[in-house]
Formats: sequence, structure tokens, C-alpha cells
Amino acid sequence: MKKKVLVLMSGGIDSSLAAYFLKKAGYEVIGCTMRLFLCKRKSSEKQCCSPDDINEARRTAQQLGIKHYIVDKKKVFEKHVIENFVSEYLKGRTPNPCIICNLKIKFDEMLKFAKGLGCNFIATGHYARIEQQSEVRSPKSEVNYLLKKGIDETKDQSYFLYGLNQKNLPHILFPLGDYRKTEIRKFAKKLKLKVADKKESQEICFVEDADYSRFLERRLLQIKPGKIIDISGKILGTHKGIPYYTIGQRHGLGISIGYPVYVVKIDAEKNKIIIGKKEELFKRSFIVENVSWTTIQPNRFPICLNTKIRYKHKEAKSKIYLMKNNTAKIVFEKPQMSITPGQSAVFYKKDIVLGGGIIKDIC
Repeated sequence: MKKKVLVLMSGGIDSSLAAYFLKKAGYEVIGCTMRLFLCKRKSSEKQCCSPDDINEARRTAQQLGIKHYIVDKKKVFEKHVIENFVSEYLKGRTPNPCIICNLKIKFDEMLKFAKGLGCNFIATGHYARIEQQSEVRSPKSEVNYLLKKGIDETKDQSYFLYGLNQKNLPHILFPLGDYRKTEIRKFAKKLKLKVADKKESQEICFVEDADYSRFLERRLLQIKPGKIIDISGKILGTHKGIPYYTIGQRHGLGISIGYPVYVVKIDAEKNKIIIGKKEELFKRSFIVENVSWTTIQPNRFPICLNTKIRYKHKEAKSKIYLMKNNTAKIVFEKPQMSITPGQSAVFYKKDIVLGGGIIKDIC
């Protein structure tokens, strides 16, 4: 009997090819597209996935000869992703909603849905790999599932997946992990899929036109202006509101003092933005909360691993000290620029993801 897999199809090229590869490999493939967000404006209406995206996914499923479902997950997406996104900005933090969506929606809610359909696996178009590694441990042997980087360094998405663990990894497939993006586009064109030339969105899916300000203004009843100060406490100007700023920001400060300045700290409690020179953005140590382990948790701490503090950051050598209440202190070997509360810190050993957490404080 064929093993059954539910493929989350966004209407884009990657998830479409994931479905194709799995069908070719002999799986019984079912496609599924989620309705996650509905934003109403006077002149337009946008969904995520948008109606166009849903139609693209449906057409691709028809081309591939597989079943296709549309599942409404707007309420759970609002609760876990959007509410978190807004509240984090209000606290002066910069969240990564894609990570929350993966953890709470794709590989939790939708994995349950897949099992309800009798599926053995759930699959996505992420550029990452999962490998089984047998380890002999007293008194018994067990299988450790490793989450690894995709081979295409320019597209590797393992950073967004560190919240996966030994419970859900055995039920997840990433068919694109061993391919490069250029190869995927060639496959799509060869198969004459309509999504072959579709452009990829680089922005957060539920924020229209990448306009964070407008999105936050609609969601927050009050955004109060406050003081912009330097690190000595001198008042230099007025900010528009804490949610409009992030660590490392240079433009849009409205400050001219003869040299470039950046946001180096956000004090949401006192409603202040602290600015400074570029060199003041470089820090060595910080605290992470909600630490989770993708692999089996290491036995000894501190442990030396590479840590990545945002998606486009090149992971750097660090030492990790496990603390109480699911927190840890991370100390880089060399100072790193713009360590940002709200973003995720992900721990790597070569190309293996060991775990990660949410950046809480700089210390």
C-alpha cells in the first residue's frame, strides 16, 4: 500500500514541485491550501493565501492529478501569529511570524489535519533536509531525526524550522532539500507548470505592500510618540511610536547630528528610542527564552555551537549556557551586529540544527 502524504501547497513553485517529486517517488499525494488571513480595505481585499494563490494551487493539483483541499485556518492564524506579531512590536521587539506559523500552524494544526485524513506524512516546499541517525544509548537504541540545512546555501530555510522536534520530525518530508532553486525552476518549466515563472514574495504574507506602519495602525488603538535619546540620555528628538522602530534601523529617525546614527536599544516601558553610532550595535552576549531542542538535548553545558541571530545572518561561533525556566545565555566569540529582541537565535553544529529560542535581552 502506498504511503499517503499531505502537501501544503501555497500556489508557488516550491510547494508545487514538492508535490510533484513525492508523487513521482510513489506516494499517494493530497494537496492542501490554507486560508490564513483576510484583510479588507475600501479599495481592495487581500487574502493569504490570496484567491489567486489558491486557484494556482488548485490548477497545479489538477495538472499533477492529485486531490486538493482548501482549509480555513484564519482563526488559529489570528490567535497564534497575528496577535503575537502585534503584541511583540508594541513591546519594542521585532518578531518573526514565519517561525510561529511553522510551529503552531503548519506542523501542529495541519499535521493533525493530515493524520485525520489517514496521511503518514505532511510535506512542504522548504529548502531543508531531515535525516535519521541511529544512536546506541543505554539501555536501548533510539532513532534521532536530524534537521539539516538545504544544500542550496542561498535558499536554506532551516532557520525557520528550529521549533521542530523528535515528535513531529518523523512525520515531515522536505522533498526540495537536496535541490537548488535553479534546478527547481528548470523542472517546473520542463513540466510546463503555470507557476514556473511566478515571482516569489519576500515580505510577510499578511502585511499588504510591506507597509508595516499601516498594518500596525489598524491593529493598535494607541501608538504614543516619545523621546529619542542618545546613550548618555540626551534628548535628540521625538519618535512616532515604539512599534515603528527596530534595532539597527538607520533611516526614518529624523535626526541629524553630523554622523550616521542607528537604533541601538528600544525601551518600551519608558517609551524611549536610544540611538548611537554603528559600533554601539555590536554586542557579544544575550539571553534567549522558550528554548527548544530539535535534536535530543545535549547532556553537558556550556556547549560550543554556531548561532544564527536572524535569517540573513552568517552563524558565528558561540558558547551556550543553559539556565532555568527554559532560558539560555549565548556568548559570541566575536561581537555581532544588531542582536534584536523578538528575533530567533538558532543553534547549529555544522549543517545540523540543534535548537534555538527567542532573543529576550541583551546583556
